[in-house]
Amino acid sequence: MANILAVDDAATMRQVVNFALSDAGHTVAEAAGVDEALARAAKSKFDLVIADLNMPGKNGLELVKALRAMPDFRFAPILMLTTEHRDELKAAGKAAGVTGWLVKPFDPAVLLDVVKKVLK
Repeated sequence: MANILAVDDAATMRQVVNFALSDAGHTVAEAAGVDEALARAAKSKFDLVIADLNMPGKNGLELVKALRAMPDFRFAPILMLTTEHRDELKAAGKAAGVTGWLVKPFDPAVLLDVVKKVLK
């Protein structure tokens, strides 16, 4: 199974994501913001990163750009899990290197399906 980093400023959202992924056999690390996520990414290799877009301080797109600059994350799948659904934000995400876009609230079964697809 995969080693996944879940990044969201909301503890309850991190817990929901963690529960869904852990229940499916994945190992999940959590980060409450971009700086914490980058610190974890510098120390550990993750097979997938799932991040919120809107967080205090730096946002999810800044995280994606910083991760893409790191050799271990240049081609790793990165999913954006956010309340945002506007096309211009999705386009900005794609330009930054986002692999996929999921809108909150989400169905855990859909999340697991997307995770399975991007990890192939």
